[in-house]
Amino acid sequence: MDVKTQSLEAQTLDAGQPAADGARARESWGGFVWFLIKLLLAVLAFRTLVFSPFSIPSESMLPRLMNGDYLLAAKWPYGISRHSLPFDLPLPSGRLLPGTPERGDIVIFKHPVDGREYIKRVIGLPGDRVAVIGGEVVLNGARLPRQRIADVPVAQSSNTGCAWGGDLADGADGMEVCRYTAFRETLPGGPSYTTLDFGLTPYDGFAEVTVPAGRLFVMGDNRDSSRDSRFPAVAGDGVGFVPQDLLVGRAAIIVWSTDGSADWGKPWTWFSAARWDRIGDTL
Repeated sequence: MDVKTQSLEAQTLDAGQPAADGARARESWGGFVWFLIKLLLAVLAFRTLVFSPFSIPSESMLPRLMNGDYLLAAKWPYGISRHSLPFDLPLPSGRLLPGTPERGDIVIFKHPVDGREYIKRVIGLPGDRVAVIGGEVVLNGARLPRQRIADVPVAQSSNTGCAWGGDLADGADGMEVCRYTAFRETLPGGPSYTTLDFGLTPYDGFAEVTVPAGRLFVMGDNRDSSRDSRFPAVAGDGVGFVPQDLLVGRAAIIVWSTDGSADWGKPWTWFSAARWDRIGDTL
């Protein structure tokens, strides 16, 4: 091969190199975009079918859940509906593979009027008769077993104060706590949990009602600080009977908890503000 022929071959290879590099670049970007699409689909499927995050904004479920708790809600136990989707898309009503909660489940649901997410404990199922007499729940004509237990101390912090029914005191570690009168309540079938009671209030009397089909009767564990099924469904207030189609999921596990003292501009405070003893608690 002479020098002229070798020169032509070199020019041909040089001319083809930029085109090959461009094709590889386009292929690389295309692969990256496709990876992002698959990642987004996986996240959407996870949030729709498996778990979704939820934060506790109030003290209506004390002492089991505290303001500043972050938990995961299991989506699959009660079926999938448009309320299971991250953006509550305007899809048809109803649920796919519907399931009924068990008494004692801590459920997350959409408020029947304003659509905000609430969290309460299931007390009555469809067909159950529920009443409250002197602060004691009466289910299907029988009072739920309720035993007085030791006062519950709740540590005071930036996001957790002492409500009107509590007494301020020094805790074992010298930190200020709020002590609440507590009872152990047990539902038929065995579910047992701690409730707070501040004494007789107007909310401790509730005439017997029958839970309609497809609805639930729910209550907060902090009985005198919970606007639940004892109150009519009003935006930002009581929830009335909760339609099962509005269920979002079942509270499953606390994945993070903070006392509200963290400064997001100071990362080291994220750890000092964490309630480490609560993280990982199953519900």
